[in-house]
Amino acid sequence: MMTRRMTAALGVFATAALLALSVPTTAHAAECGVRSDGRLYCGNTVGAKGYADRSYRSATRGTLTTGFNWFVCWGHGDPHQGQNDIWYWTQLDNGQWGNVPAVSLHTGQDPAPGLRQC
Repeated sequence: MMTRRMTAALGVFATAALLALSVPTTAHAAECGVRSDGRLYCGNTVGAKGYADRSYRSATRGTLTTGFNWFVCWGHGDPHQGQNDIWYWTQLDNGQWGNVPAVSLHTGQDPAPGLRQC
């Protein structure tokens, strides 16, 4: 039988665990830049889709299931809700490669300064 004290402690533990899983680390949340390996490391929308081409009309290749990923280059494509036509190329969480619209990344500007065009 659980006491009130045990139930309260379990509730506090569960809340802390959920917060730890859902909130990115400060370093990741604040970081969005090109590192020495030439890749852009940046926060992104969880569940962002990667497409075969730089267009929503192309096949979906997979998604980004975490809120922080790397991107190897950028290119022009179809305009999107980010008010530009920039798309970023990355390896998606299922191992496939795809184009992710800039609106799904937490960049300060697009294209991200220092990232090569592809």
